[in-house]
Amino acid sequence: MNILAWVVLGLLAGAIAKAIYPGYQGGGILGTLILGIVGAFVGGTLATLLQTGSLQLTATTLSIPGVFVAVLGAIIAIWIWNYFNRKAYR
Repeated sequence: MNILAWVVLGLLAGAIAKAIYPGYQGGGILGTLILGIVGAFVGGTLATLLQTGSLQLTATTLSIPGVFVAVLGAIIAIWIWNYFNRKAYR
């Protein structure tokens, strides 16, 4: 059941982040899923760092605050991907 929650969280967070972030992001449904899961880890790790002051690799849960943190993490992941991808073509 936990894997199903990760898939739902990944799709939801990735789709919301792609809708919010300006510009075109390709990747299809698999890219959206991976983006959302990476966003959950990035957001969860940053939230843990801000709350406790220690750097731990954690992820968010399937809840309203968890989705919000995962979307913020996915937006950060999109920005980092675009930053490195843009430099590669210059």
